[in-house]
Amino acid sequence: MGALVWKVLGTGAAVGAAVVARKLLTSGWTAATGKEPPENPQDPDVSWQEAVGWAVVSGAVIEVTRLLATRKAAAYYAKSAGHPPKALQKGE
Repeated sequence: MGALVWKVLGTGAAVGAAVVARKLLTSGWTAATGKEPPENPQDPDVSWQEAVGWAVVSGAVIEVTRLLATRKAAAYYAKSAGHPPKALQKGE
């Protein structure tokens, strides 16, 4: 297994996790607030509270989800190849 395999596996896991997290976040936000999350928090018509709330919650949840998925993909790669991906090896 080589660098290309890890790039595809790691990137695919991260992107897939982010898509799923975003869908869950949107549903959760709508359930909690009664309205859709802001499409563009930078829009001046969006309140500061809503813009900052969405940015903090979505950023944290999506990044943690991506981290977990990438770590799981790295563990799978290491188990399959017998070594961690070169990009994640210590001293690289």
